[in-house]
Amino acid sequence: MDASLSNSLEAVSSSLDDNLRTLRVIYTKCKDVNFHDFLIGGTTRALVIYFEGMVNLELLDRNVLSPLLSETIEEWNYTEKELSSIISISDVKETLTFSDVIAHLSVGNVGLFIDGVPVAYSLGLAHWEKRGIEEPSAESVIRGPREGFTETMSVNTAMLRRKIKSPSLKMVSYKIGKHTRTEVVVIYMEGIANDGLIQEVEQRISEIEIDGILESGYIEGLIEDHPLSPFPQIQVTERPDVVCAALLEGRTAILVDGTPFSLIAPATLFSLLQSPEDYYQRFIIGTLIRWLRYLFFFITLLLPSLYVAILTFHQEMVPTSLLLSIAKSREDIPFPALVEALLMEVSFEALREAGVRLPKQVGAAVSIVGALVIGQAATSAGLVSAPMVMVVAITGIASFMMPQYATGIALRMLRFPIMILSGILGLLGLMLGFIVIVIHLCSLRSLGVPYLQPLAPLRAKELKDVIIRAPIWSMRTRPKFTGRMNAIRQPSGQKPDSQKGDDIHD
Repeated sequence: MDASLSNSLEAVSSSLDDNLRTLRVIYTKCKDVNFHDFLIGGTTRALVIYFEGMVNLELLDRNVLSPLLSETIEEWNYTEKELSSIISISDVKETLTFSDVIAHLSVGNVGLFIDGVPVAYSLGLAHWEKRGIEEPSAESVIRGPREGFTETMSVNTAMLRRKIKSPSLKMVSYKIGKHTRTEVVVIYMEGIANDGLIQEVEQRISEIEIDGILESGYIEGLIEDHPLSPFPQIQVTERPDVVCAALLEGRTAILVDGTPFSLIAPATLFSLLQSPEDYYQRFIIGTLIRWLRYLFFFITLLLPSLYVAILTFHQEMVPTSLLLSIAKSREDIPFPALVEALLMEVSFEALREAGVRLPKQVGAAVSIVGALVIGQAATSAGLVSAPMVMVVAITGIASFMMPQYATGIALRMLRFPIMILSGILGLLGLMLGFIVIVIHLCSLRSLGVPYLQPLAPLRAKELKDVIIRAPIWSMRTRPKFTGRMNAIRQPSGQKPDSQKGDDIHD
């Protein structure tokens, strides 16, 4: 390992034998590395090296080996430009050190070494199997694009470039990971995103030192402001349209090679509760769905705790007929309401996770059938009451309304401590738990941006895209916390005029 590391920093030699010896030391015990010796024009020795399965062998044979084998020369003295004209490969680069050679080989390029030439040539012939573009299963929409990111960086950047055709769309690449050398691309709109935000993102990315990056979650955990908070401070999406919408608002996106998940920063709580379909439907429908989502946000967080608090300490708040019905269903239950709620909630969470981990064909059936069978059996056995089963079921359905999976996870986690406080202190415990969560949310920042903006601090003009989903023609400005440099999105006077249609008929 030490010899390999030291040799990787050496300059490429003019002796092919020395270069071959160094390469064999570097790639010892690497069965997927192929070395191919040949003669250029029957006289000059040459070598190509590549990784099996990462190179287009057909192009290598047709456009590289065949032209070089038929070339008639006595001594090689061609430059990079002249080499490109001989081998019919547009992507040809000269590399002077073995560190650069290793970097190019690792991304699927072919290395060409020629005896007597003190440089190596990197040939862009990378090719490997990749997944096709599909609709993201976790972010499906009724109306909207049906394409999602893949694990290939070039495909992902091309999808963004196809939607935003402006040269203001900038993409800055980084190589992160001592061993993986994973490509990480920071994307933003020049002239729209704040310079301070861009510098902050680039600084946090450039300061990462780690042995490997395998997924965007590594980057998220290394650049977020409050890693101990249960709430996500960076938005995660598989949808190119969501990334483009965020870029046009002045936010930044981060793509990681090898994963279909893109990071969007900064993120606020309200951006995490929004769905792309809110903007594709008519604004009245989008507003109503958004209100329903906010309602179920509070139901997910507070409903079991409210039920436990009322049954334990505040029975007078329940109408007499309903209280008698609940008391009748609970007369054979051996557990207090708190233990009953914890038992059902833990069981429901276990069933949900089991459904996710099982194969797709049986996962949904197992989770639904399991919930029905276990719920019915627990009720018949007198372990839990029917009202508790209903409360847990409604809470579970409400958690599915969260567009961001990470946000739903945070609410599911926080439900348990609030439930315990409610079982001990009643409504006072519920309110204490809720106040602590609100204080925590007010203290959170996402790349320095307040997590509850534009509600706290209050920006009344921006509430038109928070409390409601205003018509597209009325959203003339970008959010001030990201798009301050170029605030105007569209001129005034875009509102449709019903009189124009009457004029046509007249």
